[in-house]
Amino acid sequence: MPTWLTSLLTVLAVPEFGLSSLFIVSFVSATLVPVGSEPALFGLLKLDPSLFWPAIAVATLGNTVGGMVDWWMGRCAQVATQRATAGRARLKALELLERLGPKACLLSWLPLVGDPLCAVAGWLRLPFWPCALYMLVGKAARYLFMTTVLMQLFPGTISLHGA
Repeated sequence: MPTWLTSLLTVLAVPEFGLSSLFIVSFVSATLVPVGSEPALFGLLKLDPSLFWPAIAVATLGNTVGGMVDWWMGRCAQVATQRATAGRARLKALELLERLGPKACLLSWLPLVGDPLCAVAGWLRLPFWPCALYMLVGKAARYLFMTTVLMQLFPGTISLHGA
């Protein structure tokens, strides 16, 4: 691993940088990179349960911004591929997304299909801000639900000061 990356990860692992680290992990996990942000959110909350609402907000924001990047990547890909695929029949999934419009971005929280869905929304040139709003709602609901369930299943906190 490059030295600069090791140094960055070391700094981000410091508890004072917990929310900023959570933002970065949530952002990256919303792109097409297969990284999960829930373990980072859960770990931070186990270290400091008082960060519940700020952590949910930061994870939601980071994940939504990542979804918005997916949307822009899809839009740019659409422009590039439109010329190459002109005249081809559209797939059923694309037709469904076109029919649902920005509301389809509520499903951006789904594993495996949620992140590509954001890219396809951009590819279809669905309106940016309505898509971003629906992404925000879907991702916030996921983080709130998943974190609440995990905190109930695994109560207790981790002490940062030894036993």
